[in-house]
Amino acid sequence: MSRICQDDVGRCDFIDVLEEAVVRRRPVAVQLRVGETFIDQMMDVVTEAGTDFAVFRSHDRVPVREIAAVSRSEPRAMP
Repeated sequence: MSRICQDDVGRCDFIDVLEEAVVRRRPVAVQLRVGETFIDQMMDVVTEAGTDFAVFRSHDRVPVREIAAVSRSEPRAMP
């Protein structure tokens, strides 16, 4: 996965990317709109009271609208 920017792909496609990260159970590098970055494993994407949240293993859950971009945190293994 290369760096995927929410503003470039749109909200629905970005949520699809996050949900794929949940299924693949791989850590992702997350860049928040405020500039903070972290690496964590995506556990779920949930909607509560009309707001979508990304749920991580070690980091607090984050409203999806606050995430600027995600990318794979480790290089893909060569076959």
